[in-house]
Amino acid sequence: MNRILLVGGIAYLLILAGLASRNGGMLALALPFMIYLGVSLFYDPGPLDLRVERAIDPKRASVNSEITVKLSITNLGAHLEEVLLEDPLPSDFELLDGQTSVLTEMASHATIKMEYHLQGKRGIYHFQELRATARDRLGLSHRSQAFPAPGQVFILPFVPRLKRIAIRPRQTRVYSGTIPARQGGSGVEFFGVRGYQSGDPMRQINWRVSARHYEDLFSNEYEQERVADVWLILDARRRSDILSPRGSLFEHGIMATAALAQALLAQSNRLGLLVYGGFLDWTYPSYGKIQYEYVLRSLARARTGESMVFDKLENLPTRVFPISSQLILVSPLQYVDYSILVRLRAHGYQVIVISPDPIAYESDDLFATQSGRLGLRLARVERDLLLRQLGQAGVQVFNWDVDIPFDQAMYLPLSRLLPWFRDLGARR
Repeated sequence: MNRILLVGGIAYLLILAGLASRNGGMLALALPFMIYLGVSLFYDPGPLDLRVERAIDPKRASVNSEITVKLSITNLGAHLEEVLLEDPLPSDFELLDGQTSVLTEMASHATIKMEYHLQGKRGIYHFQELRATARDRLGLSHRSQAFPAPGQVFILPFVPRLKRIAIRPRQTRVYSGTIPARQGGSGVEFFGVRGYQSGDPMRQINWRVSARHYEDLFSNEYEQERVADVWLILDARRRSDILSPRGSLFEHGIMATAALAQALLAQSNRLGLLVYGGFLDWTYPSYGKIQYEYVLRSLARARTGESMVFDKLENLPTRVFPISSQLILVSPLQYVDYSILVRLRAHGYQVIVISPDPIAYESDDLFATQSGRLGLRLARVERDLLLRQLGQAGVQVFNWDVDIPFDQAMYLPLSRLLPWFRDLGARR
Protein backbone atom coordinates (compact mmCIF):
# COMPACT_ATOMS: atom_id res chain seq x y z
CA MET A 1 0.00 0.00 0.00
CA ASN A 2 1.24 3.52 -0.78
CA ARG A 3 2.66 5.04 2.41
CA ILE A 4 1.31 8.52 1.66
CA LEU A 5 -2.20 7.15 1.33
CA LEU A 6 -1.78 5.20 4.53
CA VAL A 7 -0.56 8.20 6.59
CA GLY A 8 -3.11 10.54 4.99
CA GLY A 9 -5.89 8.04 5.64
CA ILE A 10 -4.94 7.75 9.33
CA ALA A 11 -4.82 11.56 9.76
CA TYR A 12 -8.19 11.93 8.00
CA LEU A 13 -9.85 9.32 10.19
CA LEU A 14 -8.48 10.91 13.36
CA ILE A 15 -9.67 14.36 12.34
CA LEU A 16 -13.07 12.98 11.31
CA ALA A 17 -13.37 11.10 14.60
CA GLY A 18 -12.31 14.18 16.63
CA LEU A 19 -14.85 16.45 14.91
CA ALA A 20 -17.61 13.91 15.25
CA SER A 21 -16.94 13.35 18.96
CA ARG A 22 -15.82 16.92 19.67
CA ASN A 23 -12.73 15.45 21.29
CA GLY A 24 -9.66 17.73 21.17
CA GLY A 25 -7.38 14.81 22.05
CA MET A 26 -8.30 13.05 18.83
CA LEU A 27 -7.52 16.17 16.81
CA ALA A 28 -4.18 16.59 18.61
CA LEU A 29 -3.36 12.97 17.84
CA ALA A 30 -3.80 13.65 14.13
CA LEU A 31 -1.33 16.56 14.22
CA PRO A 32 1.92 14.49 14.07
CA PHE A 33 0.59 12.56 11.10
CA MET A 34 -0.26 15.79 9.30
CA ILE A 35 3.21 17.25 10.00
CA TYR A 36 4.84 13.97 8.83
CA LEU A 37 2.77 14.05 5.66
CA GLY A 38 3.48 17.73 4.99
CA VAL A 39 7.27 17.38 5.39
CA SER A 40 7.24 14.35 3.15
CA LEU A 41 5.31 16.18 0.42
CA PHE A 42 7.61 19.19 0.75
CA TYR A 43 10.68 17.04 0.12
CA ASP A 44 9.03 14.89 -2.54
CA PRO A 45 11.71 14.09 -5.17
CA GLY A 46 9.47 15.01 -8.06
CA PRO A 47 9.98 13.76 -11.62
CA LEU A 48 13.41 12.20 -12.23
CA ASP A 49 15.62 13.53 -15.00
CA LEU A 50 18.82 11.53 -15.40
CA ARG A 51 21.26 11.18 -18.27
CA VAL A 52 22.96 7.78 -18.41
CA GLU A 53 25.99 6.91 -20.52
CA ARG A 54 27.36 3.36 -20.71
CA ALA A 55 30.80 2.19 -21.86
CA ILE A 56 31.68 -1.51 -22.28
CA ASP A 57 35.24 -2.68 -22.79
CA PRO A 58 35.72 -4.87 -24.70
CA LYS A 59 32.52 -5.17 -26.72
CA ARG A 60 33.83 -8.33 -28.35
CA ALA A 61 35.22 -10.81 -25.83
CA SER A 62 36.02 -14.48 -25.55
CA VAL A 63 34.58 -16.92 -23.04
CA ASN A 64 35.71 -16.32 -19.43
CA SER A 65 37.51 -13.09 -20.30
CA GLU A 66 36.95 -10.04 -18.11
CA ILE A 67 34.53 -7.34 -19.29
CA THR A 68 34.47 -3.86 -17.77
CA VAL A 69 31.23 -1.87 -17.64
CA LYS A 70 31.31 1.84 -16.77
CA LEU A 71 28.26 4.02 -16.14
CA SER A 72 28.08 7.79 -15.89
CA ILE A 73 24.81 9.09 -14.37
CA THR A 74 24.15 12.84 -14.39
CA ASN A 75 21.23 14.43 -12.53
CA LEU A 76 19.62 17.04 -14.80
CA GLY A 77 16.71 17.68 -12.45
CA ALA A 78 16.24 18.81 -8.86
CA HIS A 79 18.26 17.75 -5.85
CA LEU A 80 17.65 14.11 -4.83
CA GLU A 81 17.92 13.36 -1.11
CA GLU A 82 18.25 9.63 -1.59
CA VAL A 83 18.38 7.66 -4.83
CA LEU A 84 19.01 3.98 -5.50
CA LEU A 85 20.65 3.31 -8.88
CA GLU A 86 20.44 -0.31 -10.14
CA ASP A 87 21.88 -1.75 -13.34
CA PRO A 88 20.26 -5.17 -13.93
CA LEU A 89 22.63 -7.71 -15.49
CA PRO A 90 21.66 -9.99 -18.37
CA SER A 91 21.48 -13.68 -17.53
CA ASP A 92 24.56 -15.96 -17.57
CA PHE A 93 26.86 -13.23 -16.26
CA GLU A 94 29.07 -13.59 -13.19
CA LEU A 95 30.03 -10.47 -11.28
CA LEU A 96 33.78 -10.47 -10.56
CA ASP A 97 34.32 -7.09 -8.93
CA GLY A 98 32.43 -3.88 -8.19
CA GLN A 99 28.73 -3.26 -7.58
CA THR A 100 25.79 -3.04 -9.93
CA SER A 101 23.79 -0.83 -7.56
CA VAL A 102 24.53 2.22 -5.42
CA LEU A 103 22.53 4.20 -2.84
CA THR A 104 23.56 7.85 -2.81
CA GLU A 105 22.51 11.51 -2.70
CA MET A 106 22.62 13.48 -5.96
CA ALA A 107 22.70 17.23 -6.15
CA SER A 108 21.40 18.99 -9.23
CA HIS A 109 23.82 18.52 -12.17
CA ALA A 110 25.94 16.12 -10.10
CA THR A 111 27.48 13.05 -11.76
CA ILE A 112 27.85 9.57 -10.26
CA LYS A 113 30.33 7.02 -11.66
CA MET A 114 29.73 3.28 -11.48
CA GLU A 115 32.16 0.57 -12.57
CA TYR A 116 32.11 -3.21 -12.28
CA HIS A 117 33.79 -6.22 -13.88
CA LEU A 118 32.13 -9.42 -15.01
CA GLN A 119 32.49 -12.47 -17.22
CA GLY A 120 29.94 -14.58 -19.02
CA LYS A 121 29.23 -17.59 -21.15
CA ARG A 122 29.06 -17.66 -24.92
CA GLY A 123 26.28 -15.47 -26.27
CA ILE A 124 25.12 -12.03 -27.37
CA TYR A 125 24.01 -9.89 -24.45
CA HIS A 126 22.08 -6.61 -24.42
CA PHE A 127 22.07 -4.06 -21.62
CA GLN A 128 18.81 -2.16 -21.79
CA GLU A 129 18.28 0.38 -19.00
CA LEU A 130 19.24 1.76 -15.60
CA ARG A 131 16.60 1.74 -12.86
CA ALA A 132 16.46 4.69 -10.46
CA THR A 133 14.36 4.86 -7.29
CA ALA A 134 14.30 8.21 -5.40
CA ARG A 135 12.88 8.68 -1.88
CA ASP A 136 12.27 11.67 0.37
CA ARG A 137 14.10 12.18 3.67
CA LEU A 138 11.43 10.46 5.70
CA GLY A 139 11.05 7.55 3.29
CA LEU A 140 7.35 8.20 2.85
CA SER A 141 7.20 8.87 -0.88
CA HIS A 142 9.29 7.43 -3.69
CA ARG A 143 9.47 7.54 -7.47
CA SER A 144 10.84 4.81 -9.72
CA GLN A 145 11.83 5.23 -13.33
CA ALA A 146 13.90 3.37 -15.93
CA PHE A 147 16.35 5.29 -18.10
CA PRO A 148 17.67 3.89 -21.39
CA ALA A 149 21.31 2.85 -21.20
CA PRO A 150 21.82 0.59 -24.23
CA GLY A 151 24.87 -1.58 -24.59
CA GLN A 152 25.82 -4.80 -26.30
CA VAL A 153 28.61 -7.31 -25.86
CA PHE A 154 29.50 -10.37 -27.91
CA ILE A 155 31.06 -13.27 -26.02
CA LEU A 156 32.50 -15.44 -28.76
CA PRO A 157 33.44 -19.13 -28.55
CA PHE A 158 37.01 -20.25 -28.10
CA VAL A 159 38.62 -20.87 -31.50
CA PRO A 160 41.42 -23.43 -31.79
CA ARG A 161 43.87 -22.79 -34.63
CA LEU A 162 43.92 -25.20 -37.56
CA LYS A 163 46.65 -24.59 -40.11
CA ARG A 164 45.04 -26.27 -43.10
CA ILE A 165 42.00 -28.29 -44.12
CA ALA A 166 42.39 -30.52 -47.16
CA ILE A 167 39.20 -30.66 -49.22
CA ARG A 168 38.58 -31.82 -52.77
CA PRO A 169 35.13 -30.75 -54.00
CA ARG A 170 34.05 -31.74 -57.48
CA GLN A 171 33.67 -28.14 -58.57
CA THR A 172 35.74 -25.06 -57.78
CA ARG A 173 35.30 -21.36 -58.43
CA VAL A 174 37.27 -19.22 -60.85
CA TYR A 175 39.39 -17.43 -58.23
CA SER A 176 42.89 -18.50 -57.28
CA GLY A 177 43.17 -20.43 -54.05
CA THR A 178 44.67 -23.57 -52.53
CA ILE A 179 42.40 -26.36 -53.84
CA PRO A 180 43.54 -28.41 -56.88
CA ALA A 181 41.04 -27.76 -59.65
CA ARG A 182 41.87 -30.72 -61.96
CA GLN A 183 42.60 -28.26 -64.77
CA GLY A 184 45.87 -27.31 -66.35
CA GLY A 185 47.35 -23.87 -65.85
CA SER A 186 49.55 -22.09 -63.35
CA GLY A 187 50.12 -23.98 -60.16
CA VAL A 188 52.57 -26.09 -58.18
CA GLU A 189 51.69 -29.74 -58.81
CA PHE A 190 52.56 -31.31 -62.17
CA PHE A 191 49.47 -31.88 -64.29
CA GLY A 192 50.67 -32.89 -67.77
CA VAL A 193 52.53 -31.94 -70.92
CA ARG A 194 51.23 -29.82 -73.80
CA GLY A 195 52.61 -28.27 -76.93
CA TYR A 196 54.77 -25.20 -76.55
CA GLN A 197 52.94 -21.88 -76.82
CA SER A 198 54.46 -18.52 -77.51
CA GLY A 199 55.30 -16.82 -74.26
CA ASP A 200 55.96 -19.96 -72.23
CA PRO A 201 59.02 -19.44 -69.96
CA MET A 202 62.12 -21.45 -70.71
CA ARG A 203 62.05 -23.17 -67.32
CA GLN A 204 58.60 -24.59 -68.18
CA ILE A 205 59.83 -26.43 -71.30
CA ASN A 206 60.06 -30.18 -70.88
CA TRP A 207 63.36 -30.86 -72.60
CA ARG A 208 63.17 -34.62 -72.16
CA VAL A 209 59.91 -34.91 -74.12
CA SER A 210 60.99 -32.26 -76.62
CA ALA A 211 64.17 -34.24 -77.38
CA ARG A 212 62.02 -37.02 -78.85
CA HIS A 213 60.52 -34.66 -81.40
CA TYR A 214 62.88 -32.86 -83.74
CA GLU A 215 60.55 -30.07 -84.81
CA ASP A 216 58.32 -29.48 -81.77
CA LEU A 217 58.75 -28.21 -78.24
CA PHE A 218 56.63 -29.24 -75.27
CA SER A 219 55.92 -27.43 -72.01
CA ASN A 220 54.99 -28.70 -68.58
CA GLU A 221 51.50 -27.86 -67.38
CA TYR A 222 50.61 -27.54 -63.71
CA GLU A 223 47.33 -28.06 -61.92
CA GLN A 224 45.43 -24.89 -61.18
CA GLU A 225 44.63 -24.13 -57.54
CA ARG A 226 41.37 -22.35 -56.87
CA VAL A 227 38.84 -21.65 -54.13
CA ALA A 228 35.66 -23.58 -53.46
CA ASP A 229 32.17 -23.17 -52.01
CA VAL A 230 32.09 -24.67 -48.51
CA TRP A 231 29.03 -24.97 -46.28
CA LEU A 232 29.38 -25.63 -42.56
CA ILE A 233 26.33 -27.31 -41.02
CA LEU A 234 26.09 -27.29 -37.22
CA ASP A 235 23.73 -29.82 -35.69
CA ALA A 236 21.78 -27.89 -33.03
CA ARG A 237 19.03 -30.46 -32.45
CA ARG A 238 18.36 -30.94 -28.76
CA ARG A 239 18.14 -34.68 -29.22
CA SER A 240 21.76 -34.69 -30.41
CA ASP A 241 23.10 -32.87 -27.36
CA ILE A 242 24.54 -34.65 -24.36
CA LEU A 243 24.46 -32.95 -20.95
CA SER A 244 26.82 -34.08 -18.21
CA PRO A 245 28.45 -32.58 -15.12
CA ARG A 246 31.28 -31.50 -17.45
CA GLY A 247 28.90 -29.38 -19.52
CA SER A 248 27.21 -29.67 -22.90
CA LEU A 249 28.53 -31.60 -25.89
CA PHE A 250 27.00 -28.90 -28.10
CA GLU A 251 29.60 -26.40 -26.87
CA HIS A 252 32.34 -28.61 -28.30
CA GLY A 253 30.52 -28.61 -31.64
CA ILE A 254 30.44 -24.79 -31.50
CA MET A 255 34.19 -24.70 -30.91
CA ALA A 256 34.90 -27.12 -33.77
CA THR A 257 32.72 -25.15 -36.18
CA ALA A 258 34.52 -21.90 -35.30
CA ALA A 259 37.92 -23.51 -35.87
CA LEU A 260 36.84 -24.92 -39.25
CA ALA A 261 35.46 -21.54 -40.34
CA GLN A 262 38.68 -19.76 -39.43
CA ALA A 263 40.85 -22.24 -41.37
CA LEU A 264 38.63 -22.40 -44.46
CA LEU A 265 38.32 -18.62 -44.76
CA ALA A 266 42.08 -18.27 -44.29
CA GLN A 267 42.42 -20.47 -47.40
CA SER A 268 40.30 -17.88 -49.31
CA ASN A 269 37.28 -20.16 -49.74
CA ARG A 270 33.71 -18.90 -49.92
CA LEU A 271 32.03 -20.05 -46.72
CA GLY A 272 28.45 -20.27 -45.50
CA LEU A 273 27.01 -21.51 -42.21
CA LEU A 274 23.74 -23.24 -41.40
CA VAL A 275 22.75 -23.85 -37.77
CA TYR A 276 20.20 -26.67 -37.95
CA GLY A 277 18.05 -27.12 -34.85
CA GLY A 278 14.84 -25.59 -33.57
CA PHE A 279 14.94 -23.36 -36.65
CA LEU A 280 17.34 -22.55 -39.49
CA ASP A 281 19.91 -19.83 -38.87
CA TRP A 282 21.63 -18.85 -42.12
CA THR A 283 24.89 -17.05 -42.64
CA TYR A 284 25.03 -16.52 -46.38
CA PRO A 285 28.30 -17.46 -48.10
CA SER A 286 31.03 -14.89 -48.54
CA TYR A 287 34.77 -14.37 -48.10
CA GLY A 288 37.28 -12.86 -45.72
CA LYS A 289 37.46 -11.43 -42.23
CA ILE A 290 34.01 -9.84 -42.32
CA GLN A 291 32.43 -13.20 -43.09
CA TYR A 292 34.43 -14.75 -40.25
CA GLU A 293 32.96 -12.14 -37.88
CA TYR A 294 29.43 -12.95 -39.09
CA VAL A 295 30.06 -16.65 -38.52
CA LEU A 296 31.36 -16.05 -35.00
CA ARG A 297 28.34 -13.93 -34.13
CA SER A 298 26.00 -16.60 -35.45
CA LEU A 299 27.80 -19.21 -33.35
CA ALA A 300 27.67 -16.90 -30.32
CA ARG A 301 23.87 -16.84 -30.41
CA ALA A 302 23.42 -20.51 -31.38
CA ARG A 303 21.24 -22.58 -29.05
CA THR A 304 19.87 -26.09 -29.20
CA GLY A 305 16.18 -26.46 -29.93
CA GLU A 306 13.40 -28.84 -30.79
CA SER A 307 11.26 -28.79 -33.90
CA MET A 308 8.90 -31.28 -35.48
CA VAL A 309 10.10 -30.10 -38.89
CA PHE A 310 13.86 -30.16 -38.26
CA ASP A 311 13.92 -33.12 -35.90
CA LYS A 312 15.80 -35.14 -38.55
CA LEU A 313 18.44 -34.23 -41.09
CA GLU A 314 16.04 -35.50 -43.77
CA ASN A 315 14.64 -31.96 -44.04
CA LEU A 316 18.02 -30.39 -44.68
CA PRO A 317 17.43 -27.74 -47.41
CA THR A 318 19.93 -29.12 -49.90
CA ARG A 319 18.76 -26.90 -52.76
CA VAL A 320 20.45 -23.87 -51.24
CA PHE A 321 23.87 -25.52 -51.43
CA PRO A 322 25.79 -24.91 -54.67
CA ILE A 323 26.04 -27.94 -56.93
CA SER A 324 29.06 -30.19 -56.20
CA SER A 325 30.21 -28.01 -53.29
CA GLN A 326 31.88 -29.15 -50.09
CA LEU A 327 29.63 -29.80 -47.09
CA ILE A 328 31.07 -30.17 -43.60
CA LEU A 329 28.64 -31.40 -40.94
CA VAL A 330 29.49 -31.01 -37.25
CA SER A 331 27.25 -33.46 -35.44
CA PRO A 332 27.38 -36.27 -32.85
CA LEU A 333 25.33 -38.22 -35.44
CA GLN A 334 22.40 -40.53 -34.96
CA TYR A 335 21.64 -43.69 -36.85
CA VAL A 336 18.67 -42.08 -38.62
CA ASP A 337 21.08 -39.57 -40.21
CA TYR A 338 22.70 -42.23 -42.38
CA SER A 339 20.27 -42.04 -45.31
CA ILE A 340 20.46 -38.26 -45.85
CA LEU A 341 24.28 -38.28 -45.78
CA VAL A 342 24.40 -41.04 -48.37
CA ARG A 343 21.87 -39.13 -50.47
CA LEU A 344 24.04 -36.01 -50.38
CA ARG A 345 26.95 -38.05 -51.71
CA ALA A 346 24.72 -39.41 -54.47
CA HIS A 347 23.75 -35.84 -55.46
CA GLY A 348 27.41 -34.97 -56.04
CA TYR A 349 28.36 -33.21 -52.80
CA GLN A 350 31.60 -33.93 -51.04
CA VAL A 351 30.67 -34.58 -47.40
CA ILE A 352 32.90 -34.42 -44.35
CA VAL A 353 31.50 -35.18 -40.89
CA ILE A 354 33.21 -33.96 -37.73
CA SER A 355 31.54 -36.01 -35.03
CA PRO A 356 32.12 -35.26 -31.33
CA ASP A 357 31.95 -38.70 -29.71
CA PRO A 358 28.87 -38.82 -27.43
CA ILE A 359 29.75 -42.30 -26.13
CA ALA A 360 33.13 -41.26 -24.78
CA TYR A 361 31.65 -38.01 -23.44
CA GLU A 362 29.19 -39.72 -21.10
CA SER A 363 31.19 -42.88 -20.41
CA ASP A 364 32.45 -41.61 -17.02
CA ASP A 365 28.87 -41.16 -15.80
CA LEU A 366 27.68 -44.60 -16.92
CA PHE A 367 30.74 -46.76 -16.26
CA ALA A 368 30.05 -47.04 -12.54
CA THR A 369 27.28 -49.65 -12.90
CA GLN A 370 27.15 -53.02 -14.65
CA SER A 371 24.09 -52.05 -16.70
CA GLY A 372 25.78 -48.78 -17.65
CA ARG A 373 28.89 -50.58 -18.91
CA LEU A 374 26.76 -52.97 -20.94
CA GLY A 375 24.81 -50.08 -22.45
CA LEU A 376 28.05 -48.31 -23.37
CA ARG A 377 29.35 -51.42 -25.16
CA LEU A 378 26.15 -51.74 -27.17
CA ALA A 379 26.14 -48.03 -28.02
CA ARG A 380 29.79 -48.23 -29.09
CA VAL A 381 29.08 -51.15 -31.41
CA GLU A 382 26.14 -49.30 -32.99
CA ARG A 383 28.18 -46.11 -33.47
CA ASP A 384 31.17 -47.95 -34.96
CA LEU A 385 28.84 -49.66 -37.41
CA LEU A 386 27.33 -46.30 -38.44
CA LEU A 387 30.75 -44.71 -38.99
CA ARG A 388 31.95 -47.69 -41.01
CA GLN A 389 28.87 -47.62 -43.23
CA LEU A 390 29.28 -43.89 -43.87
CA GLY A 391 32.92 -44.41 -44.79
CA GLN A 392 31.97 -47.13 -47.26
CA ALA A 393 29.46 -44.74 -48.82
CA GLY A 394 32.20 -42.16 -49.49
CA VAL A 395 31.53 -39.86 -46.54
CA GLN A 396 34.63 -38.75 -44.66
CA VAL A 397 33.90 -39.17 -40.97
CA PHE A 398 36.25 -38.05 -38.21
CA ASN A 399 35.34 -39.32 -34.75
CA TRP A 400 36.50 -36.81 -32.16
CA ASP A 401 36.99 -37.63 -28.49
CA VAL A 402 36.43 -34.19 -26.97
CA ASP A 403 38.87 -34.95 -24.14
CA ILE A 404 41.57 -34.36 -26.76
CA PRO A 405 41.88 -30.70 -27.88
CA PHE A 406 40.32 -30.23 -31.31
CA ASP A 407 43.41 -28.80 -32.99
CA GLN A 408 45.50 -31.72 -31.78
CA ALA A 409 42.96 -34.41 -32.63
CA MET A 410 42.22 -33.06 -36.12
CA TYR A 411 45.64 -31.72 -37.15
CA LEU A 412 46.71 -34.75 -39.21
CA PRO A 413 43.28 -36.10 -40.31
CA LEU A 414 42.11 -32.77 -41.74
CA SER A 415 45.41 -31.65 -43.25
CA ARG A 416 45.52 -34.41 -45.86
CA LEU A 417 43.04 -36.49 -47.83
CA LEU A 418 43.10 -40.25 -47.79
CA PRO A 419 44.01 -41.58 -51.28
CA TRP A 420 40.67 -43.25 -51.87
CA PHE A 421 38.77 -40.10 -50.85
CA ARG A 422 40.94 -38.14 -53.27
CA ASP A 423 39.91 -40.55 -56.03
CA LEU A 424 36.24 -40.16 -55.11
CA GLY A 425 36.59 -36.39 -55.39
CA ALA A 426 38.12 -36.68 -58.83
CA ARG A 427 35.25 -38.67 -60.32
CA ARG A 428 32.65 -36.89 -62.38
